[in-house]
Amino acid sequence: MPPQPARLQIVLIEPEIPHNTGAIGRSCLATGAQLHLVHPLGFQLSAEQLRRSGLDYWQHVAPVMHDSLEAFLAVLPAEAQLCLFTTRATVSLHETRIAPDSWLLFGPESRGLPDWLLERYPDKLLRIPMLDGPVRSLNLANAVSIAAYEAWRQQA
Repeated sequence: MPPQPARLQIVLIEPEIPHNTGAIGRSCLATGAQLHLVHPLGFQLSAEQLRRSGLDYWQHVAPVMHDSLEAFLAVLPAEAQLCLFTTRATVSLHETRIAPDSWLLFGPESRGLPDWLLERYPDKLLRIPMLDGPVRSLNLANAVSIAAYEAWRQQA
């Protein structure tokens, strides 16, 4: 069997808002990225919930489900190139080369990635640059889109 082409991996850890997850699924389809959802989710992935969110393309997203963050980390390939997105990072997304098969991790909308995970991978933390001011962070769907498209742009 020939090797699979490199594929960007988008990992949502305990996402809380179905519309954000739907928009991220659409971005994954548009960029060829694989979506991973780490439970618990803040919503149900029922047909009714997906229909209400207008996600008529969801069957094409085919997200990989993980029971917990610990379960996800247990199956993460040892050679995985990680990018953990957090407003607490000092390194900008634009200062980093993102490999085509990188794993981009994003935390829940209300609290971001857990401290213990940030402490475990201190050299893998990235931020999306923005002006100082009243905005603390970006919407999760916007942040994932920025990161995914920057990774895609770097491969061109």
